Amino acid sequence: MTIFTPQDRDRLLTVLIDRARRDGRISGAALTGSGALGGADRWSDIDFALGIDGDRDEVMADWTAFLYREHGVVHHMDVPSRSAIYRVFLLPDTLQVDIAFVPAAEFGATAPTFRLLFGTAAEQPPVTPPSARAEIDMAWLYALHVRSSIERGRDWQAEYMLGGLRNAVLTLMCLRHDVPASQGRGLHLLPPSETKAALATLVGSLEEAELRRAFRAAVELLLDEAVHFDADLAWTLAAPLRLMLG
Repeated sequence: MTIFTPQDRDRLLTVLIDRARRDGRISGAALTGSGALGGADRWSDIDFALGIDGDRDEVMADWTAFLYREHGVVHHMDVPSRSAIYRVFLLPDTLQVDIAFVPAAEFGATAPTFRLLFGTAAEQPPVTPPSARAEIDMAWLYALHVRSSIERGRDWQAEYMLGGLRNAVLTLMCLRHDVPASQGRGLHLLPPSETKAALATLVGSLEEAELRRAFRAAVELLLDEAVHFDADLAWTLAAPLRLMLG
């Protein structure tokens, strides 16, 4: 078995679209993700959405059985989001196939990455971006756990919590620059000067001194970002956050 090629991906997508057109229970189908905007590259997966006019569980079961039987799927998982269930399939050639099964009344664009292939789509409210306040709050909570983990000598937990703190700060950067903030999708679009500052939050080892150095860098970066969204909150958090640094 070899790794999938873009041609393999395109062939399977054609099969899926054709099957959807012939399934009377499907009110519409759309490409989503990067493929909807013509931005798919060598490593892109298949992002496909189906509007379901009928018993969704039945449709999901039929499509799942088809993919296992005809295309050798080795595993799948479900990710619920709003009214949709995203069933994520793993093929043996490592191709990922995401199929969103959505009730017909709620099938429609929630982001620019939606291209209707056939059928009808209903107007939907857009997806709400991550909340800057929520990211700031999670960041200071992670910071508390970085501090306690270091003090307890739990170096791996300290590094884990530091990763959460760093990711919250990077999400704030994405929000400030108006690039996709979910799951790091817009990080490559940030100015290099911004991401360069985050390099100091990476650890080179689990030595205590190294963890403390990266922790200090992450806290200062958090305060720098927080001030862009809520200067009063940043000022309020500055003293306890710096106190955590010891």
